[in-house]
Amino acid sequence: MKKTFVLDTNVLLFDPTSILKFGKDQVFIPLICVEELDKFKRDQTENGRNARQFSRIVDKLRTKGSLADGVDLVDGGKLIIRSYSISEKFKNNHSIDLSKNDNLILGSALALQDAGNDVALVTKDINLRLKADVVGLHSEDYGQKDLTFEGLYLGHRQFDVEIKRLEEFKKAHFLPLEGEENKNFFANEYVILCEKNNPSNRSLGRISMKKNGVVPLIPLREGVFGIYPKNIEQQFAFDALLNKDVKLVSLVGKAGTGKTLVAVAAGMELVLERNEFNRILISRPIQPLGRDLGYLPGDVQEKMNPWMKPIFDTVDFIFNKGAPANNNDKKNHHSVWPDLEERGILQIEPLTYIRGRSIHSQFLIIDESQNLSPHEMKTVITRAGEGTKIVLTGDCEQIDNPYLDSVNNGLAYVVERLKSEEIVSHITLKAGERSALSEVASKLL
Repeated sequence: MKKTFVLDTNVLLFDPTSILKFGKDQVFIPLICVEELDKFKRDQTENGRNARQFSRIVDKLRTKGSLADGVDLVDGGKLIIRSYSISEKFKNNHSIDLSKNDNLILGSALALQDAGNDVALVTKDINLRLKADVVGLHSEDYGQKDLTFEGLYLGHRQFDVEIKRLEEFKKAHFLPLEGEENKNFFANEYVILCEKNNPSNRSLGRISMKKNGVVPLIPLREGVFGIYPKNIEQQFAFDALLNKDVKLVSLVGKAGTGKTLVAVAAGMELVLERNEFNRILISRPIQPLGRDLGYLPGDVQEKMNPWMKPIFDTVDFIFNKGAPANNNDKKNHHSVWPDLEERGILQIEPLTYIRGRSIHSQFLIIDESQNLSPHEMKTVITRAGEGTKIVLTGDCEQIDNPYLDSVNNGLAYVVERLKSEEIVSHITLKAGERSALSEVASKLL
């Protein structure tokens, strides 16, 4: 028997195309959800755009027949939108407030189940899933269901080899993969080559699918704009950031692992020292993405300043602590940042205004990108024009968006969906390097 998926309003706002992603099963949307969506249709936020997109999709489907009776979807499923009677058992439960829309959606799903349907309520509202469980209704989140945070792709691993092969790599700077080994790795995955039974004898490398083997990391004899990697993970990150063949780098790590620092340092190196990009373009989501910045005084740049303080701190650190040896001008970020902006080297760009743009020949850093939804992340990445490199940084365990979690956020979505692409690289940083206090707080608080 086909399943009936009842979609909550927040699922439609999260992904307006969600109705097309349930295969041959039936999708049911209570009419109250359409009423809720109507409140968003004039908003200039991501929710408003998604509400309008959903309405356009359904309006096209409406030409196929009656939505109340059900219209066919491309993969063989069916979409039904109509009001539905509330389950009698649910209605007679005096502890349930039927003036709340969430409870009306829950009651409609229960009525469908009482009528003999195999029903699953799909919602991003944790409390609604809890209530569904209490009343005996199956519910689930919408997103990457089979993925856990612990199972998220790391981007690097240990690779044990015989001492002969390890010495071959050290001498020839290349190690061909043998037999089925290439099937065990992803493109641009980083490896710690270790001698079997002697992990202290090791070397670092990267999987090259073009060469079908392990290649050495890009040498960092003079650091990256004066910044030197403090651990193996940061070495991997710098290699990915400096690799000309990689167009998208994702860096995931808790606070203090240096993900923003290495991204900005690499951007400085590639723009100021190597002239590979025209400028560094930096942005971070304003939670929620697309909120009007008008409540802050000043122009766009001044309104963005409070959100960009962590980036200012990073630039300040690079120029004061890690600037190249010939740079004796010790400025703080109050003077460095405006100077870099005036010279066109650094630019702040609110993600609110990125839609519709084509960004060419720029080093684009999206900080705190775990607060983007998969749909928003796609919007950002598809802005990349010729010669642009995108760097995504974030901590998938620090989510500020109420509808996202550690695995269904846009950053985790990109990591898992693009891990096999040859122009994409990912590194998970686990070692805290900010300070001893920061590391203790991250582990124990």
